[in-house]
Amino acid sequence: MSHSGGREPSVSLSLLDATMVGIGAMIGAGIFVLTGLAVDISGPAALVAFALNGGVTTFTALSYAELASAIPRNGGGYAYVREVFSAPVAFVMGWTRWFTYMIAGSLYALGFASNFLEWGHIYGITLPGQPVLYALGAVVALVALNGLSTEASGRGETVITIVKIAILAVFVVFGLTATRVNEFDPLFTKGPLSLLPAMGLTFIAFQGYDLIATVTEEVENPQVNIPRAILLSVLVTVVVYLFVVFVAIGTLGAEELAGAGETAIAQAAEGFMPSFPIIGTGASLIAFGAVFSTISALNAVVIGSSRVAFAMGRERQLPARLGRFHHRYGTPLVAIMASAVVMLIAVVVVPIRIVGNLASLFSLLGFIIVNYALIRLRRRQPDLQRPFEVPFYPVTPILGIVCNALLGLFIDPFTWILAIGWLLFGGVVYLALSRRGDIGPSGPPEIQEPEPIQTTDTDD
Repeated sequence: MSHSGGREPSVSLSLLDATMVGIGAMIGAGIFVLTGLAVDISGPAALVAFALNGGVTTFTALSYAELASAIPRNGGGYAYVREVFSAPVAFVMGWTRWFTYMIAGSLYALGFASNFLEWGHIYGITLPGQPVLYALGAVVALVALNGLSTEASGRGETVITIVKIAILAVFVVFGLTATRVNEFDPLFTKGPLSLLPAMGLTFIAFQGYDLIATVTEEVENPQVNIPRAILLSVLVTVVVYLFVVFVAIGTLGAEELAGAGETAIAQAAEGFMPSFPIIGTGASLIAFGAVFSTISALNAVVIGSSRVAFAMGRERQLPARLGRFHHRYGTPLVAIMASAVVMLIAVVVVPIRIVGNLASLFSLLGFIIVNYALIRLRRRQPDLQRPFEVPFYPVTPILGIVCNALLGLFIDPFTWILAIGWLLFGGVVYLALSRRGDIGPSGPPEIQEPEPIQTTDTDD
């Protein structure tokens, strides 16, 4: 594997920090804004749609866990594909994953701004300025934090994610005492087939565990902790989503919840949660949680997007300066700044809904490639050391490919056209870099056996 020099990544993140990167990205604004929309599509069966999406997510998460244990390198899905496929295929993977994370960052920044302003309104405070200014401010602040210290951004992510999980736990604890089981009878009020579009809408909420793999080289004992962090983050996220959706439907009722749309969780909380000192009503607590959720999701994708750019720069698939860690701060500062520029532009000019669909489509395509990379690596190097192995191979990765492909079919044709356009633009960039000599070897690098696994007593 090629290296472009510069300071190597420093190990500063624990198992808890790595797990919170995934949870922070997955329990974002989606849980607050998608629940009501999913119930509008499939009625009380939205609970089943969330559960099935959790299952689909697990298939690919298992593939990520095995690849991370066998190839403990920064870059996530891009790094795995780079090791298994030729350079052009790896470039496409990295190009689309980098884009997906950056665009997701712009969505989370705008979500933070609207939730922050709404939180102020609850207390009768009208904050000055347009929402876009608060979104830009959030991006700049988190880029500065990530540029100065990986440890600080990781620790901050852990604290923020714990706070929002605690808020949702309060929502669930109070809600379970008021939940009416008969709200789920009948379950399929809009037919079993309504599950599919509801799954397509909410699948984006379960993307984010792959961000853990982008910081592999900065995590303690990565061959053990990265697979654990990926699987723990998926498990915790699925459990939290199911409890929250169950309480929301069981307390407010499917029809009223669907009518509430993007404010469904807040309206459900208003019905059964008491007032709290200083914070106020249940709705204000949920709004507070939404602010924390969007800011932690934004921080997670700032971390992830910069590491994909770093990995591509280190492999000489983007300019080499992106693949260096800053000599003083120990962070991929240039990669962070490059990612930030695209996020800031997207915050100002990009239509949210269209690009949100585009990010979902690229994620689904990326997950298909990662599952295939696992199958190909098993065939090419069956004796490669794998501290974690996918159970029921090859059924599990094949199911991951099939399920992600099926969900991709529910993405509208216009989004597919945009995706092809972005890939063509990537092809132009790749050719331009090739002519300048900025692109490294075209074949996959030789996979080396990782160092022996640490099995100290301090391992988590």
